[in-house]
Amino acid sequence: MPIPLLICDDSAMARKQVKRSLPEHWDVDITFAKNGVEGMEAIRGGKAEMVFLDLTMPELDGYGVLKQVKEEDHKAIIIVISADIQPEARERVMGLGALDFIKKPVDKIKLEEVLKKYGLL
Repeated sequence: MPIPLLICDDSAMARKQVKRSLPEHWDVDITFAKNGVEGMEAIRGGKAEMVFLDLTMPELDGYGVLKQVKEEDHKAIIIVISADIQPEARERVMGLGALDFIKKPVDKIKLEEVLKKYGLL
């Protein structure tokens, strides 16, 4: 049974790049969101057991999504994918419940390593 996977990023190019970086034979059902509001709708709608989340987005940023997921007690596994690689950003997202943090642009090998590290692949 495919894993419901959400790719939440305001950049269409970034969403496509993340999709292309996924392991080839990973059984996922992908949903895309252009901002955190759409992302939360997908999470609430059961379309996101796993989330690849950007931090800088309009309407509701990644920090806001992480905060709402935590407050609403959703069980989604969230990996942040962001160009903001400052230690403070990483610390903050981990404190809000993110599983890990990958820098943009996503490296296919790094993504696979992270998924394997947590037994997600």
